[in-house]
Parts: sequence; structure tokens; C-alpha cells
Amino acid sequence: MRYFKIAIVGGFVAGISLLFYIVGLLYHQTTTPAGTTKQSTIIEIPAGASLTRISHILSERKLIQSPSAFRLLAYIKNQQTQIQVGEFDLNPAMTPGEILERITSGKAVLHSITIPEGYRILEINQLLESKGITKNNEFILQASNPDLLRQFNIPSDSLEGYLFPDTYHFNRNTNAQAIVETMLNTFKEKVLKKEFVKQAQEIDFSFHEIVTLASIIEKETGAAEERKMISSVFHNRLEKNMLLQTDPTVIYAIKNFDGNLRKKDLSIDSPYNTYKYSGLPPGPIASPGLEAIIAALNPDDTENLYFVSKQDGHHKFSKNLADHNRAVQKYQLRRSASR
Repeated sequence: MRYFKIAIVGGFVAGISLLFYIVGLLYHQTTTPAGTTKQSTIIEIPAGASLTRISHILSERKLIQSPSAFRLLAYIKNQQTQIQVGEFDLNPAMTPGEILERITSGKAVLHSITIPEGYRILEINQLLESKGITKNNEFILQASNPDLLRQFNIPSDSLEGYLFPDTYHFNRNTNAQAIVETMLNTFKEKVLKKEFVKQAQEIDFSFHEIVTLASIIEKETGAAEERKMISSVFHNRLEKNMLLQTDPTVIYAIKNFDGNLRKKDLSIDSPYNTYKYSGLPPGPIASPGLEAIIAALNPDDTENLYFVSKQDGHHKFSKNLADHNRAVQKYQLRRSASR
């Protein structure tokens, strides 16, 4: 009997010792970094991934010692369902608790992406997809979201021209609607200002017309110092009820434009064909930058009605057709013939 009691006591002690060992091991595995290096490791947590799969991803990348201990830690902290989708910047010197905090905080890796001035919705979509930010033309779909059009009071069937060109930071799981809303809010902040709206009214333009004109100015010149000169030509032609006759609007109307504007294209039947229809086209043809908006509102005071490219990034401006034809002969026809 005595030996039996000793055996029970011994077994109890052994059990307690084993329990303390397991608890100590788990404590060690949930509080101790997997390594000492602070070299960055980017991991991607995919949508729909279970806690088990996530713990194994972390273990395979040598970021944690034990998948089961990490799962236990998540349950203890009641964060097992709070892990976010996306890319996360981690390193082996982080404790499991710090890793859990990082991947549940939503602080995913952000990718910098610059939308150039003059980009169309189609080009912005291509750029976002090339960076892995969006896919399956989701951006194009959201760029004609009727709810957003109503919310921002845009009198058009798309957000063309209202997606402000700037440098943004998105993670690879930012949904397309959030991206569009961010660009719209930036437009609202930087462009849709009370003083600009008032200026547009003072020169008898709606703000939609100003954005439309600014988009044409943006596409016509990359030279900042010429924007207000280009603007003056269009303002003068509009005042005289002359056709704007600007190539970028025709190009916008051509589906799958191959880069070569042909004479027959100038007669296509589209409201964006400013060789055929007078006034401004129905809406913007690209995303204008702030300077183009300012130029549209503040044209230079000139009598110019024409301009032609000098093939060096700048233009020759003319007040009458005779001077313009001579400029075309000098800068376009002769150069074409000499090639």
C-alpha cells in the first residue's frame, strides 16, 4: 500500500512536472522570436486563409517556432478571426505577439503608385493591374459606378477626368471602389474648391465644362508654360463659335486607337469629334492636373485661334488661318517630307 501511494504521488509529481514543462515550452514559443535577424520578410496572407494555414505560412518562412503555439496565442488574445488579408513586412526578430499584432492591425505593405497627368481611365486601370493592385478590370467598373457619380454630383456616365492624378499608396488588397473614392476625394480636396467653382461661374462655364477643357489642354501640351496659351486658343474659338478641331478628342472617340490618327478619323460620328461637332465634348477625355485646371480658368489674353506642334514639345501660335497654314508648312509638312 505504501508503495502504491508513493507511485501515485510520483505519478502526480511527474504529471505536474510535464504540465509545467508544456506550459513553459508554450510560453517560450509564444514569447520568444524565431531568430535574431531583422531582415525584412514580406509574406502575403491570402483571402479566406484559415488560422492553421496562416500559422504554417509563418512557420515555413521561419518567422515563428511553433504553428500550434501561435494558434494558441491567437485564441488566448481572442484575435483568431481578426487577421487581415494582404502583404505584411515581418522579420524573425519579432516575437509571435508582435507578429500577431502586425497582421491583425491592418498595417499591410503599401505600394506607391503615381498616376500621371493626362491618363485616361483605361490607362489608370492598366497601371493598377500591372502593379498587382487591382485585377479583372474592377477599376473600370467602379469608374462608372452610378452611386459614386451621384455622390459626387458628376453630370456624366463615367468618372473620366475626376480621378485626380497624383502619387497614392495602396496595398495589394485595396478594393477598386476604395481606390476610386480615394482619387475622387483627392480631386475634391485639390480641385473642387469654392474659388475655382466661383471663377468658372464668372466666365460662364460649368465646372464640368472647365474639367473637360482642362483635360483637352492637358493632352495638347506637356509644356507648363504653354497651358494658358493653349487655353486662350480654345476660349477664343468657343467665343467665336468655331470648331475646336483638337485631335485628342477624336483619339478619345476611337476604340483601340493604334497611335496613328488618319484623315478619315476626323469625320467619325462621335460627340467627341470636335472637327464635326461644335463646342466642348460631352465630358473630359483624361485626368487633368491642377495646373491644367488653373489654365482652363485663366487663359492668357490673346487673339490666337490656331496652334501647331513645332515637333519639339512646343507650339507655334497664330491669329489667322494664313499664318497658321504657313506654320503648318514650316513645322509639319516640310519636316515630314524630309524624313
